[in-house]
Amino acid sequence: MKQTDCAEKARARMEELRSALRYHDYRYYVLDSPEISDAQYDAMFRELQELERAHPEWITPDSPTQRVGAPPLEKFGTVEHAQPMLSLANAFTEKEAREFDDRIRRFLRRQEPLEYVVEPKMDGVAVELVYVDGLLQVGATRGDGIRGEDVTQNIKTIRSVPLRLMAAPSHPVPERVDVRGEVFMAVADFHRLNEKRKEEGEALFANPRNAAAGSLRQLDSSITAKRPLDMFAYGIGELRGGGFETHWEVLQVLKAWGLKVNPHIFLCPSIEEALAGYRRILEMRRTLPYEADGAVIKVNSLSLQRELGEISRSPRWAIAFKFPAQQETTQVRDIQVQVGRTGVLTPVAILEPVRVGGVQVRRASLHNQDEIDKMDVRIGDTVVIQRAGEVIPEVVQVLKERRTGRERPFTMPQRCPVCGSPVERVEEEAAHRCTGVSCPAKLKESILHFGSKRAMDIDGLGEKLVEQLVDRGLVREVDDLYRLTQDQLASLERMADKSASNIIGAIEASKTIPLERFYYALGIRHVGEHLARVLARHFPDVHRLAQATEEELTAIPEVGPKVAQAIASFFRDPEKQRAIRGLLALGVSPIPPVEAQESPFKGKTVVFTGAMTSMTREEAEALVERLGGRAASSVSARTSWVVAGSGAGSKLDKAKELGIPVLTEEEFLAMTRKGS
Repeated sequence: MKQTDCAEKARARMEELRSALRYHDYRYYVLDSPEISDAQYDAMFRELQELERAHPEWITPDSPTQRVGAPPLEKFGTVEHAQPMLSLANAFTEKEAREFDDRIRRFLRRQEPLEYVVEPKMDGVAVELVYVDGLLQVGATRGDGIRGEDVTQNIKTIRSVPLRLMAAPSHPVPERVDVRGEVFMAVADFHRLNEKRKEEGEALFANPRNAAAGSLRQLDSSITAKRPLDMFAYGIGELRGGGFETHWEVLQVLKAWGLKVNPHIFLCPSIEEALAGYRRILEMRRTLPYEADGAVIKVNSLSLQRELGEISRSPRWAIAFKFPAQQETTQVRDIQVQVGRTGVLTPVAILEPVRVGGVQVRRASLHNQDEIDKMDVRIGDTVVIQRAGEVIPEVVQVLKERRTGRERPFTMPQRCPVCGSPVERVEEEAAHRCTGVSCPAKLKESILHFGSKRAMDIDGLGEKLVEQLVDRGLVREVDDLYRLTQDQLASLERMADKSASNIIGAIEASKTIPLERFYYALGIRHVGEHLARVLARHFPDVHRLAQATEEELTAIPEVGPKVAQAIASFFRDPEKQRAIRGLLALGVSPIPPVEAQESPFKGKTVVFTGAMTSMTREEAEALVERLGGRAASSVSARTSWVVAGSGAGSKLDKAKELGIPVLTEEEFLAMTRKGS
């Protein structure tokens, strides 16, 4: 009896310590207002560790001791987001931000001002945290918006992320809530980390975002636990067992639940007030402890957000108003030429290294000869460079007053710097192009494009491997990929038997892909993903497209004369004809779309919610589009059907509220068969 009493006292003390430590973590990491000393905290933590060592059967997943890291993983799993994590459209001027406001008020047929929330746009890594009954179950990266990597063990090491949500009087902890946020590394912590890595002879991180992303994607979470990561919550996805009316209310409740929310957030009654909020954040930019590249302006009303819906994977109700590009001055050491997959020669300025917005820049695009002539950029010039949209370095101004007379003008070479073939410039075009049929640079870029995820999706076909395949003469055209053997791959540098086997498997799996992805993979000039889908619908047979005249092509509404000429020219090229025949002969068998007129999905909008058993959500959405429909990520009055899988949540509720027909997975599949 006494032993039982001691055990119960130990168990009660463990719960008491966990509760206290969670509270003090919240005070320290979220509120930045500790109530006890580090020594007192450490003493409590050690006491809990000792008790858990003595009673491992009572260790809970939300214990503060579980943040130290788990055994290393072999690879990350995949998590499908219950609701897609959409990307944002950008605005770069106040005029564009006002146009955003005008657009959505016209869409809503609304004259009166809209209320907005304005918050800093963090330059970090977007994540989603799934809490079930208040307990953190899953942490995932944004990924492609539909599915991301399972980084749960790493997320748990971030001290500002609660392992269990706190109870809030006005909003009890829901049955499930998917919290969205940004994982980041403070600038000061980034510099300290890089100093330490420098002392230890390790490679330095380029910037805080790079450091945060690299830390979050460690397979060994004990390494992540040593990195100074932080997180701000900025919204929610799936929600069961609760409800909100405004985004502002969401942010206040997230704070009450124990999550860290950015303090520099403004509730604005109109777009003009929202622009004032943007300016305030812009003024703070240099003093913020983290990197931000703009401000996000969101419609505050959640019901209006739902009504507005989204366009092309971006919400209508939010926009990222980017900060002006940061600029620095440096010198042009040289101008070199890069050759792309379509043969376009792009001049690149080789710069005296300079840091721009926290990133060291050594190269900047000069676009084409016309731009060089317009700015009069010369080798040796002192120039102003900027990172456009905080990403792409470009030269924006030449400081001609600093010239010494030793600067040298640049002209595009008459022969390709890679293969030596003549370079031509088509009339009325700015681009110079290599005319070489077998240019290695064009070939490498073409193969990388062909095997990319949105094209043939050949996993493992990266830049280093492609360089070896081309340089060794193993691949002279894309169809040679399907002639590779495992022994040939295994003989390459840094290529083990298992890796070679995996790549052969990926090449084999790529033989049966949708026709639109095959058309996109071919790399036809002007043909992107959308136009590839259009061509697949009008020409469901590759041979038929290859024989199409320019007149037939321009008869398609989305195809203009220039595009038609490019497509016809592509298929007239004897080398392209040979490669396509080779691909088909080697077993590549693209799947044509179903005739839209035979499909019940033609012109209809479908939303998926919950988990499907027969296919992934991405596959189901692609199927709808092949059948002439449109797959959307949120429910609105324009939705034709909602397909509800297991675990369906708020989208199903919204469909019922709007009276939209709901299909089971079996009913959906039966409808797809009607159109096949």
